[in-house]
Amino acid sequence: MKKEIQYIKGIGPKRYEAFLKEGLKTASDFLYYFPRDYIDRTNVTTLKSLAVKLRQETESISQSITEDFSFKLEFSFVGRITEKKVHTFGRNRKFLKLTVNDLQNGYAEVIFWSYADYYAKLYDIKELISVSGKPELNRYGTISFSHPEIQRLDSEDEKQFETGKILPIYKLSENLKKYKISSKTIRDIVQTILPSELKNVEDTLPDYVLKEFGYPNAQEAIKNLHFPSQKEDIDKARQRMKFEEIFFFELLLAIRKRKIKYIEKGLALSPKSKSARKLYNSLPFRLTKDQIKVINEISQDMQSGKPMNRLLQGDVGSGKTIVALLSMLTTIDNGFQTAFMAPTELLAEQHYHTILNYLKDFDISVVQLVGGQKKRVRQEILEKIASGEANIIVGTHALFESEILYKDLGLIIIDEQHRFGVAQRAELISLGKKSHDDEELAPHILVMSATPIPRTLSMTLYGDLDVSIIREMPKNRKPVKTKVVFESQLPSVYSFIRVEVRKGRQAFVVYPLVEKSEKLDLKSATEHYEKLKNDVFPDLRCGLLHGQMLWYEKDETMKAFLEKQYDLLVATTVIEVGIDIPNATIMLIENSERFGLSQLHQLRGRVGRGSEQAYCILATKENFKFHFNKKLQDEQDTVSAIIRLKSMEETSDGFKISEIDLKLRGPGDFLGTKQAGLPSFKFLNLASDGDLISKARKFAFQIIADDPHLRKVENKAMRENFIKQYKEGNHYFDIA
Repeated sequence: MKKEIQYIKGIGPKRYEAFLKEGLKTASDFLYYFPRDYIDRTNVTTLKSLAVKLRQETESISQSITEDFSFKLEFSFVGRITEKKVHTFGRNRKFLKLTVNDLQNGYAEVIFWSYADYYAKLYDIKELISVSGKPELNRYGTISFSHPEIQRLDSEDEKQFETGKILPIYKLSENLKKYKISSKTIRDIVQTILPSELKNVEDTLPDYVLKEFGYPNAQEAIKNLHFPSQKEDIDKARQRMKFEEIFFFELLLAIRKRKIKYIEKGLALSPKSKSARKLYNSLPFRLTKDQIKVINEISQDMQSGKPMNRLLQGDVGSGKTIVALLSMLTTIDNGFQTAFMAPTELLAEQHYHTILNYLKDFDISVVQLVGGQKKRVRQEILEKIASGEANIIVGTHALFESEILYKDLGLIIIDEQHRFGVAQRAELISLGKKSHDDEELAPHILVMSATPIPRTLSMTLYGDLDVSIIREMPKNRKPVKTKVVFESQLPSVYSFIRVEVRKGRQAFVVYPLVEKSEKLDLKSATEHYEKLKNDVFPDLRCGLLHGQMLWYEKDETMKAFLEKQYDLLVATTVIEVGIDIPNATIMLIENSERFGLSQLHQLRGRVGRGSEQAYCILATKENFKFHFNKKLQDEQDTVSAIIRLKSMEETSDGFKISEIDLKLRGPGDFLGTKQAGLPSFKFLNLASDGDLISKARKFAFQIIADDPHLRKVENKAMRENFIKQYKEGNHYFDIA
């Protein structure tokens, strides 16, 4: 029976309520409320040495940025407050600056930009505190921390620190701080419950796994995470926890992949296709070696009698669509329907027209199914799908709505897969099965991504898929020349655009906002459209495209630009995916420091689709020349922005860019919204733990190959933990 926390020494009624809000309901919950950091006097970096490291890192930004960088790491130190001062700036706004000296006579500034009076009362001169946060170098070369986490250290903590003991630092929410709960409070609680609760912990990893990798057992790992004797204890315990997190997820992927390969039935399709051969022979270009290799991999999958489950990765413009279309034609010639799903109506529209254009001389029915269609039109399309008259169905999320009845759906293609969840993929597969007389037959699945995904993330997100990669770009494609410019250089850029347009080319000008914002000092598309049209380029034909326009207005504008009715298209990031304008050779991105790295790379991919040399110009604020005005900008954002812009100048390799982007932003931000089905990892870092992920993956797949149902005696605890983790939701696969 789990012990309720209100009976633990040191927890009164108010603290009880506070801990409940943090999800800490039982004594055993505290075992897994691990420290977020440690202060280890035996291995602490001094502020003086940290300052040297930060200066070196700042200088390295002006050199090549494709090397390793670690500026986002958090740092903790112990010191005494030697000075406290409230400053006024702007319109009666205040900030607090604390000067904190560490025990080696280095010092740092701690800044609180808001609630200055509150924090001024909270901390006293000569008080010993621990500071945890992301260090920055201010313009005077002094280390500063903005709104770090601060914890008071009492006399007992001070004694422990001075004797060289490692002090665990726990995450403290505003809710916990409100009730004067400190790291010491949590340390005392954990110390109280540890002897009785630890003995109830059962290991989820078998002895042979622990022995294989030299990891401590669960009880030892938990104890060492809370009360380590030495740094090595923390490292070993963390490695074990990281391994456990990813190992069970890799078991899930191994079981899922085995189910697809060995249990589910698929359609055995003949690779011979007159339609595919006809299209191949009519192409005005030659396929690359990578495209041909991928076509062969897909062909082998589709004739195997097992359902294909393949991810096709390729940079913008690498030719994934033609590969997908040839596979669709093979499927149709075998008597089956195909579905092509895109994440937005804009992209679905583009694919629909692209496919129609390629198949204009073919007797193949292509229909489009999106959310904004009239009821009568939609009903007609649904009838064509149900009867089998429609050979190719292009659409958005509308493709897996329950009202749709497919007729022998043989191939599902999902574009920009990272924007869809595992559950949505499963719904489409389910509809595909229902479309066959034999509902055990699963359709083939090809998921595509123009956002190159780093290997570690790909292994984790798509570990159940076979992976094909198109790295080779079409022969007639020249790399897009990329240049960072400052606002003072824009007149020269405008002159360059005019010269290119007079040669018969077209240009994009992209802005971060649709309309002017009072809160953000950024340029907007609508405002600058008028300026460009009337003042800068009165002699050119300018169009406007943004996300707030109706779908048919976007369609008309895109079509007009494609047909060269506009020389210049002013737009927002709505053009990030989908539009293919071979005649467009210039992409000017204003306020480029405000865009993510992958987004900049996607936007750059909108030009250079033809045989002419293309250019991507990244315009940014004048003070970027001087690494930004550090008074007004957050230093971390400054460094990140500089790295993003220099990355764009230095490389056009989407996979290299994705690795840098993952490291800059972290997995959560890199994916945008949380990927459906991806666990929330407490210890594992998808950006830096690639070797461990590979190790866990290999071992998990070996275990499932040897013991598919985890029935062996030594795997009993592993099986129970797996079922406990994955029996809920859409990701559980029966291993009974």
